[in-house]
Amino acid sequence: MSVEQLYQELESRVQTLRPGEDLAPLRDAFQFAEEKHRGQLRDSGEAYIAHPLHVVLMLADMQMDMVSLQTGMLHDILEETPVTLDEVRQRFGADVARCVDGVTKLSRLDLASREERQAENMRKMLLAMVSDIRVIVVKLADRLHNMRTLGSISRERQVRIAQETLDIYAPIANRLGMGKIRGELEDLAFSYLEPEAYAELTREIESRRQTNEESLEQVRREIELRLAREGIPARVEGRLKRAYSVYQKLKRQHIGVDQVYDLLAVRIVTDSVKNCYAALGVIHNEWHPIPGRIKDFIAIPRPNLYQSLHTSVVGPQGLSFEVQIRTEEMHRVAEEGIAAHWKYKEGRKGPDQGDQRIAWLRQLVEWQKDMGDPGEFMSTLKVDLYPEEVYTFTPRGRVIALPRGATPVDFAYAIHSDVGHTCVGAKINGRIVPLKYVLKNGDVVEILTQAGHVPSKDWLALVKTSRARNKIKHFINTTERAKAIDLGQKFLEREARRLGVQLGRVKAADLERVAGEYGCSKIEDLQAALGYGKYSARQVLQKLSPEQVPEPAPQPAPEQPARATAQNGDLVIKVKGIDDLLVYRAKCCNPIRGESIVGYVTRGKGVAVHSINCTNVQNLLYEPERKIDVEWARTATESFPVRMIVHTDDRPGMLNQLTSILFTENSNIRSLEARADDGRGGDGAIVEMTVDIRDKKQLEKVTSSIRRISGVRDVERVQ
Repeated sequence: MSVEQLYQELESRVQTLRPGEDLAPLRDAFQFAEEKHRGQLRDSGEAYIAHPLHVVLMLADMQMDMVSLQTGMLHDILEETPVTLDEVRQRFGADVARCVDGVTKLSRLDLASREERQAENMRKMLLAMVSDIRVIVVKLADRLHNMRTLGSISRERQVRIAQETLDIYAPIANRLGMGKIRGELEDLAFSYLEPEAYAELTREIESRRQTNEESLEQVRREIELRLAREGIPARVEGRLKRAYSVYQKLKRQHIGVDQVYDLLAVRIVTDSVKNCYAALGVIHNEWHPIPGRIKDFIAIPRPNLYQSLHTSVVGPQGLSFEVQIRTEEMHRVAEEGIAAHWKYKEGRKGPDQGDQRIAWLRQLVEWQKDMGDPGEFMSTLKVDLYPEEVYTFTPRGRVIALPRGATPVDFAYAIHSDVGHTCVGAKINGRIVPLKYVLKNGDVVEILTQAGHVPSKDWLALVKTSRARNKIKHFINTTERAKAIDLGQKFLEREARRLGVQLGRVKAADLERVAGEYGCSKIEDLQAALGYGKYSARQVLQKLSPEQVPEPAPQPAPEQPARATAQNGDLVIKVKGIDDLLVYRAKCCNPIRGESIVGYVTRGKGVAVHSINCTNVQNLLYEPERKIDVEWARTATESFPVRMIVHTDDRPGMLNQLTSILFTENSNIRSLEARADDGRGGDGAIVEMTVDIRDKKQLEKVTSSIRRISGVRDVERVQ
């Protein structure tokens, strides 16, 4: 389709979806963009202007306002042409200029960069979203079209963009309730990140497609017939579950495609809430519902305002399928989310200030102001981008939505910080439970408090919400820091007495100078670092009074096992810029070469090195002063023991294929144990093995080869 034909299609769509809209501003934006992008080509070879046109077509389908459509048309103009922001402002107005500037800034963010820059870039994205939510809606449409046309760029860029899409953009679309965009983004990212798994899963689904579609059509006709008989007006649609959604379920439950009960789904769209419940009655009267699979998101909407009734039933010939029932308005909100409630007629920048879908965003922006550690901010963001799925109640009936896996401590902090701090126990449905109890849908929670009680470090291993985690960390950090400052001062005074340095005569300016040399902005920060064991008091005194404290003579290397060493004596891991700290790999995650790592100073034991993805890392780093930069040494060639679990079909020859792959990869097997998976009805098996792996690259190669074995359901590394 030519550029002019694409534009005519756009005008036609806008006129149909928004009758009465003045199209002159849209044509003006198109003519301006077409002129400025003239002669530019995309990586695919097509005219560059086709990209903004496709983006605006998506925005038009969402019935976005004219400012959004113009922004979509001009979203690359500042980055790809000599046009300035002032030119855009003078020609198209302040609103369009602000949105174009916001989308341009988001395009320049490198969300796959180092943690510190990534955190700063994410902060900028959140601030842009808060100032005008249209910025992120346009950016999501831009990202979706880029993902659809990702095939013409290098493999390395494909993987980077797909990973960024899965980590950041798809979850943001989900949080804004934009289910349609989220689903397509996830499937496209999956196809580039796991091409082999995607191809195999697609083949399996396609091999069943004809049978499934025939079954769906039969069920759809039967439902239409029964609803009509009851006088319930409805539109009934059948669909197959999305590939990425199926893949996640297979990995989570270690099952085959034939055991996914909601692979087939039927959607009933009716005219009223009353008829939604009536339709549910018709379905349950005709087919047996599967216990535990009935969810009422109409009475209790999800935090992104998604509403629907969900049930799974056993249909004809034992076929299981899911049924979703909603009104037309609920359907539009489920598909388009925040775009479905656009207040374009009132000239606002988006939803009401109290809209739940962006209330979390404002709260997150407030929290990030108090977070100094980029790792803490990124972990908070990742928790907050994923959906809350457990609905609990206070004794008075107030609904508290929490993430799956949340505990009474999360509930307590959701009520109020003081309730969280003083929480000593909880009653669930009238029965006292431990604080590690995992909350379930429908639980009535009563928090027991005690004046003067304070949070425990152990709670960090219990909580799932960023609110609870941040409150606990802040409390502990404040008290621990005060102790560390006091301890650091005592260390300094004791060492000064031992070395004959008169600390009282040292000027504050000299102490501040030395603190600055250690990267501390205040003397208290240096004292805290001394208290945590990050630096030695002798080092500080040597810098303060070099004439009285000579540099220590070189000492023989400490006993090798205390350090992270290779068999040839070369250091495997070293602390950046410091040579005399003991270093060891943490047993909880057992990091291997090539993985991103972080050091944590432990009193008396040296530096524990964790994988950046270790679940314990976020619990440990509530004291940012103890965090220390570490890196892999370049010369070491040591292998690392890695424990893996393989979930497979129970069939002859499986072990032989597994060991052949390890032999081919020159990976030594330290231990191997195979057993039937009792929870799989006798058709599954579990193979646990510990193998020697050189680095992350070899681990990925071994894992990928194992996944390709017919009958392997999942491979996971145990940490």
